[in-house]
Amino acid sequence: MADIRLEGVGHSYDGGRTWALKPTTWTWHSSRAYALLGPSGCGKSTLLNIISGLLTPTVGRIFLDDRDVTGVPTAGREIAQVFQFPVLYEEMSVYDNLAFPLRNRKYPKDEVDRRVREVSRLLGLDQVLRRRSRRLDPGRQQIVSLGRGLVRPHVAAVLLDEPLTVVDPALKWTLRGKLKEIHRDTGHTLIYVTHDQTEALTFADEVVVLNDGEIVQAGEPAELFLSPAHEFVGHFIGSPGMNVLPAEIVGDVVRVGQDDVGSVVPAGGDEGVLPPGPVRIGVRPEFVGIGGAHASPGVPARVTGVDRMGAYDLVHTLVGGHPMVARTEAGSSHEPGALTFLHFPAERTFLFRDEVRCGSLAPLNGRGRP
Repeated sequence: MADIRLEGVGHSYDGGRTWALKPTTWTWHSSRAYALLGPSGCGKSTLLNIISGLLTPTVGRIFLDDRDVTGVPTAGREIAQVFQFPVLYEEMSVYDNLAFPLRNRKYPKDEVDRRVREVSRLLGLDQVLRRRSRRLDPGRQQIVSLGRGLVRPHVAAVLLDEPLTVVDPALKWTLRGKLKEIHRDTGHTLIYVTHDQTEALTFADEVVVLNDGEIVQAGEPAELFLSPAHEFVGHFIGSPGMNVLPAEIVGDVVRVGQDDVGSVVPAGGDEGVLPPGPVRIGVRPEFVGIGGAHASPGVPARVTGVDRMGAYDLVHTLVGGHPMVARTEAGSSHEPGALTFLHFPAERTFLFRDEVRCGSLAPLNGRGRP
């Protein structure tokens, strides 16, 4: 196992005119399970291929612990990679496909057999070990590919590039659980690339969120959900994502339209200052209060629709022409066209400028508009 350290690593496919991966300094710590989360085209696979050695970065250096591997080919890095679609020897049996990475590295025969049977048991492949790989359905072929990446006991990391894309949805939950079990047993460093927030949040010890070629936030799943540091993180994580509403700082009060909704708390605490001017309020639907009188800080809203989700309702509203969603208990009485008020709990409401979190709300403590 080894820490994977990137120092100023960036990559351009067009001679530096644009960056698929902007120069990045980052450390992936040994024996942790990471999810690299972001939309298509954000640079996830580029970053993974740089770590594995399939791509040489345009700038920067890559280290495994203190060993500079920037110019070292994939075979010299002791890194296993599993791709989005199956990569197998189709005429080989499942057993031989799983054994191939070990035989190629001259592992003893009994060690090969032990590792193959251990991985096949964990992935549910025991009944097809002697079957030719080409006779399996694509989902089962990908599970074999996953096994090939996990079978080696001594690797610096296992890189998984959207490995469950072709797997039947009913199996995905089971396989994610199996991956976590294998991670606990082997201690491999796992970096799991996905655009699916559910996969990322249920699998990883730490989620690294990538957008437009740069890391915008990293942390445990609860931290990313409850305390987004960037508007993109708030939008991308959550279903539906975080509400964003234009507001203004006037003195030390945050105002939406003509309504004061809270006092300003700069991101730096008492030592920081947020100058007056436009900001954007970010608050998740789960924390938006809806209904009640205008006596407490809130903003008037008009209900535009209600999604009855079974376990809960999503109430869609407009605040000054801007959409806001509130999640309520199932069977709520809100009806399209009705007027209501939205309330934002200070401890769950954040302020953003230039998409980056710059502060949060505090209760008004009974003070009105200055």
